[in-house]
Amino acid sequence: MASNPRAAAVAACAPSSSGASSSVFMPSPSPSDGELLRLLHRLARDLSVVETPAPFLRAAFASISRRSKLLAAAFDDLLLCAAAGVLPRSASLCLREVLLVLQRFKAVVADCSARSRMRLLLQSDEMEAELRELHHDLATMLDLLPVVELGLADDVLDVLALTSRQCRRCSPVLEAEQALKASVLSMLHEIEREIVPERERLQEILEEVGINDPASCSDEIEILEREIGDRASEKWTASMIALVGLLRYAKCVLFSATPRPSDSNSKADVDVEEGEPPASPSDFRCPISLDLMRDPVVVASGQTYDRESIDRWFSSGKSTCPKTGQVLANLELVPNKALKNLIGRWCRENGVAMEACEASKSEQAQAMAANKAAIEAARMTASFLVKKLSVSFSPDAANRVVHEIRLLSKSGSENRAFVGEAGAVPLLVPLLYSEDAGLQLNTITALLNLSILEANKKRIMHADGGVEAVAHTMSSGATWRAKENAAAAVLSLASVHSYRRRLGRNQSVVEKLVHLVRTGPTSTKKDALAALLTLASERENVGKLVDAGVAEVALSAITKEETAAAVLAALAKRGGAEAIVNIDGAVARLVAEMRRGTDWARENATAALVLLCRRLGASAVAQVMAVPGVEWAIWELMGTGTDRARRKAASLGRICRRWAAASANDGERDAGCPVATVVTPAMMAS
Repeated sequence: MASNPRAAAVAACAPSSSGASSSVFMPSPSPSDGELLRLLHRLARDLSVVETPAPFLRAAFASISRRSKLLAAAFDDLLLCAAAGVLPRSASLCLREVLLVLQRFKAVVADCSARSRMRLLLQSDEMEAELRELHHDLATMLDLLPVVELGLADDVLDVLALTSRQCRRCSPVLEAEQALKASVLSMLHEIEREIVPERERLQEILEEVGINDPASCSDEIEILEREIGDRASEKWTASMIALVGLLRYAKCVLFSATPRPSDSNSKADVDVEEGEPPASPSDFRCPISLDLMRDPVVVASGQTYDRESIDRWFSSGKSTCPKTGQVLANLELVPNKALKNLIGRWCRENGVAMEACEASKSEQAQAMAANKAAIEAARMTASFLVKKLSVSFSPDAANRVVHEIRLLSKSGSENRAFVGEAGAVPLLVPLLYSEDAGLQLNTITALLNLSILEANKKRIMHADGGVEAVAHTMSSGATWRAKENAAAAVLSLASVHSYRRRLGRNQSVVEKLVHLVRTGPTSTKKDALAALLTLASERENVGKLVDAGVAEVALSAITKEETAAAVLAALAKRGGAEAIVNIDGAVARLVAEMRRGTDWARENATAALVLLCRRLGASAVAQVMAVPGVEWAIWELMGTGTDRARRKAASLGRICRRWAAASANDGERDAGCPVATVVTPAMMAS
């Protein structure tokens, strides 16, 4: 018996590496009689060894296995007949129909092996009806087989007759199976009425379904969530959503919230000082943003882009393919599901977070919010986890619980609310000082997930030592991923106006964000710069940001991170213009970014230059005009930039034109002024 029945069933249904075996799934249009019998024998043999994907289907799959063994024995004798000569035409036609029926059996087996166990239970009536129909079709074909013309031995005739009789003996749906289904649905109804499931009863039900350890429970949750997202069964979607909540509760209550090995050993959790997360394959990165595609779509030219990036491209007024320059016949976007599945598989194998597209997440969140059983199961899970965390005295025990809190708070505002209301935040904050790298990472990630909800922002900001603990993680986190998530938590907290001021006044927070921009890997720099950008939107924070060296680190990152230009523009707008201009080469770097950066970086670099010129006057304009080729950079941006970039470029052009005119008039009297370069007619027309 295989140790993993589901894997064994899938393996038995999958074609082998040989070409002959793969022809079971894709037979040639008209195989010879010998090939036909070999296909039948191989297919019957494969079906005879399939493992049941769930305990409650054991009887149904056992009957398939038994009858397939009988057929395999009969086909052994038929192979000898075919070797002696060509099969009669009527027999050949009948056996080809038998092949089709067996292929349908194999497809059903493979489909059952790929489904979640809970969905199999919910759809057991439909599945067993399909199997009964296939058994009936097989019996009909065996009855029509001209056994006399084949000259088969009597014992082979008896085997075929026995197989036909067994196929016609329609097995009623087992009462135990129906009782199990009723028990599951009854438990969901009880949860809707806020009745906490009895531990023993819950354990008994899950054992009957075949879920008896943390790994199988996690697998079931993952498959169910995927099926819900794929809308695999509209009829049972509400029950499947409720079952996800029930299984999360069961995982915590029955299996001590033990993380899966893949979770605790993933790259995301052990990412250490010497490296960044694994580099994604080039085919998985968007040609525009160069980031991993979350929702790949195909444009009319056949090129694939991330939906967010190509939407931004089209929103800027462009109707060409960014990669080929081809004018697109239409701006329709077709989802590239095959590539998305490949990216999802790569993300799971490498421990990289793969968020669903916003539309899919929104639909699932709405469905969850409307599902009373799912909501109550989440509330029970949150309450259980927080209580368990309060009595977890070892890092290992705490890590198991915090890991589940992290997963629960990953999606759904209700889940975040339940965890926060249960009192998780004060218990999580001290764990940020843990020397256990996994516990620290799970804790900061859980707090980051919780901070998405407005009420939890307040809980974190008002928790005793909450801000200081997050700052500690940014500087002394055991992994870059923990530091990065701490910076992202600051960004989340700073979205509230009053908290933005408080965080900006905290010198430790600002200095540690600056340090992350200086020394962190790419993804960490990005989150730290985003947090600094949010803090820079508050005027009273700018002085402290400048003193901490934000302008310098933003300039150092300007060619690699587009957010850096936005940080400089925000500083220039609110009192940091002089600090920027006083940095050697600052203006030249902004002009270079205006020419070669991303669309967003170009418009922000231009906005920063406009602000520098307006705040500091002629001295700043002179530095801008001293950069070789600046006029052509402005002119090019006015023709190819986003709407905002064009406006800013036009403003910069007017400023430069006025300065050039004033310099021309005063040039002879003031020999110390820089000589103005020529301003193009296009710029003059602006």
